[in-house]
Amino acid sequence: MSAIPLIPSAEQEWHLPYKGRIGMYGLIIAETAIFTIFVVAYVFYIGKSLYGPTPAQVLDVPVFNTICLLSSSVTIWLSERSIEHGNMRGFGLWWAATIVLGAIFLVGTGIEWNKLIYHDGLTISTNLFGTTFYSLVGLHASHVVIGLIMLSLTLLFTLTGHVRHEHSERVQVLALYWHFVDAVWVVVFTVVYIVGR
Repeated sequence: MSAIPLIPSAEQEWHLPYKGRIGMYGLIIAETAIFTIFVVAYVFYIGKSLYGPTPAQVLDVPVFNTICLLSSSVTIWLSERSIEHGNMRGFGLWWAATIVLGAIFLVGTGIEWNKLIYHDGLTISTNLFGTTFYSLVGLHASHVVIGLIMLSLTLLFTLTGHVRHEHSERVQVLALYWHFVDAVWVVVFTVVYIVGR
């Protein structure tokens, strides 16, 4: 019969979670509450506009934009793996790919809004659909903009040699935010472009 050690080994030592990760979880919980309010408002007002245009008349399903944004979760995950293994070149390349995919999504959103406003006459004050659409999709787009700014600053610091392997946990915290933005898009896409049409 073997004895059970009373003193835990070094492998079993418990450490406080990284405070940046806890802070990001707190931010994500708060942001989830905000998005939930906007999504519920959108769902509540579906079909209640007294006049057009309606979602079925003007909304095209943004398949390409969605593929780009969801693919950016894969590229940022690959960049996380790269920095964990000390592959800074791979990290920079995958991180840059994430920025490009996020920027393509944002440009696509801008093109969609340009069509809706100038071709279809849908503005935030046109009807309930316009109000809830621009509020919800705009809220998400603003989070993409914030994410792209943070990702771009990180890439700049990487190119100047200020981001190194030992910063991998900080990078993962920022990646958490980006994964959140992508996950929210799945909900927004489903509610606006599938359920709401």
